[in-house]
Amino acid sequence: MSQVIRAEGLRKRFGETRALDGVDLAVEEGTVLGVLGPNGAGKTTAVRVLATLAKPDEGRAEICGYDVMRDATRVRALIGLTGQYASLDEELTGRENLVMIGRLLDLPRAEARARAAGLLERFRLSDAAGRAVKTYSGGMRRRLDIAASMINRPRVVFLDEPTTGLDPRARGEVWDTVREMALDGATVLLTTQYLEEADALADRIAVFDHGRVIEDGTPAELKARAGRQTLVVRAAEVFRTEQLAAIVAELTGERPEVRLDAGLVTAPVTDPGVLRAVVQRLDEAGLVAAEVALRLPSLDEVFLSLTGHAADAAGSAAEEQLEGSVR
Repeated sequence: MSQVIRAEGLRKRFGETRALDGVDLAVEEGTVLGVLGPNGAGKTTAVRVLATLAKPDEGRAEICGYDVMRDATRVRALIGLTGQYASLDEELTGRENLVMIGRLLDLPRAEARARAAGLLERFRLSDAAGRAVKTYSGGMRRRLDIAASMINRPRVVFLDEPTTGLDPRARGEVWDTVREMALDGATVLLTTQYLEEADALADRIAVFDHGRVIEDGTPAELKARAGRQTLVVRAAEVFRTEQLAAIVAELTGERPEVRLDAGLVTAPVTDPGVLRAVVQRLDEAGLVAAEVALRLPSLDEVFLSLTGHAADAAGSAAEEQLEGSVR
């Protein structure tokens, strides 16, 4: 597959703050890249540079082979962008919003209407097409906003934290929309603070922190690099949980986490062979387990191991101010 997004050594400063500090990215055609990081990590700044909305101080970037600085006009014809906040006219209907954007992109009126109708159907908004956007739910607005970014049939779509502030149901609707876009062949760069979102949608993940990409790979690769797995054992007889915990502690050499009310015992492990040893010891002790499993680290655990803080931790005050200044 060809690489449709390339960035090398991107740097951007705002005063004393380094928004980007040597960012390298490569995204293959038809894939979803999840960009993770806390507020102030540089995610939005990177998107703005790639979308021709901000100039880097150093480095270069290309979209579909076109330089985002020298060939900005061509790049804009190839991309769609949905920011963190909906860019819709609340008083217009869903259909009128899409037609208006099509006309602003110099589409003939008939073609703008045809594309609007197709997108409304594709994003399951046809029934609400004649209603004012101010009557839409949060999930409907975000779907319409994403539809607006698709009016020019872009090859590359930038989604900058598209589910921020949405409830779980609305977030799921947006996830379905992103999956449909990828299935249709669009290349998607998705920034998010929600690790479960990246895990569910992204083919590859780039972890940002303090303006740099500190790790990248598939979700499975990142989890494997974090090293330890977690042993999960649940007692069928809850009153034997403490006995179960003692066995797990002995075999793993770790102090397990114990939930007496649920009969659940968990502990980090480095040797997968411990699973067989646990099963054998439980059998010897006549202790029945309702669940015995090894799981890879979660992306939350991966992020914590890479950065030393949780993924939803806020950046410094200066970084937060910076992110706000480039939106």
